[in-house]
Amino acid sequence: MNKIIRKKRSDTKMGTIEKKYGRDFGVRSDAKLGNYLRGKGYSSLSGLLRSGDGR
Repeated sequence: MNKIIRKKRSDTKMGTIEKKYGRDFGVRSDAKLGNYLRGKGYSSLSGLLRSGDGR
């Protein structure tokens, strides 16, 4: 993946993240990024995308 990952606000909706990065994380589209990251134990969006989570 050669996309630049820009810092995202924690209140960004997961639907926006899924659409932008072409991944499906299996959560409601209105779930907030910060809550998802905390729940899964990731410190950043970059870490989540590098992890391979999502289809």
